[in-house]
Amino acid sequence: MAMVEIWTYREPTWATTDLTGYKVEAQDGGIGKIDEASYDVGAGYIVIDTGPWIFGKKVMLPAGVITRIDAQEENVHVNLTKEQIKNAPEFDANTYRDDTYRGKLGTYYGPGGPGAQD
Repeated sequence: MAMVEIWTYREPTWATTDLTGYKVEAQDGGIGKIDEASYDVGAGYIVIDTGPWIFGKKVMLPAGVITRIDAQEENVHVNLTKEQIKNAPEFDANTYRDDTYRGKLGTYYGPGGPGAQD
């Protein structure tokens, strides 16, 4: 199998669903709610408000780490653990749309990283 493109939603229909407010489920439990989502082709991501779990921080995840969306329950499942999300590069509200920041995330979540898929 080819590797999933890290900035692309696995299912085309996911890029047409407003995910704002959906709960995010890591492999080992809930991690927060989606505060923002981008559906740009090849540049999809979600920004999670982790609430009290990581002391109210926000974390940006590339769309490619999403494994399943349950629209009825409003849950988004990702192929990461809470610890992997916690250890991700720090979210920067001023630069998160810049290529440099996205490059850091791509390195962390990409091939060989915690979000790598077959």
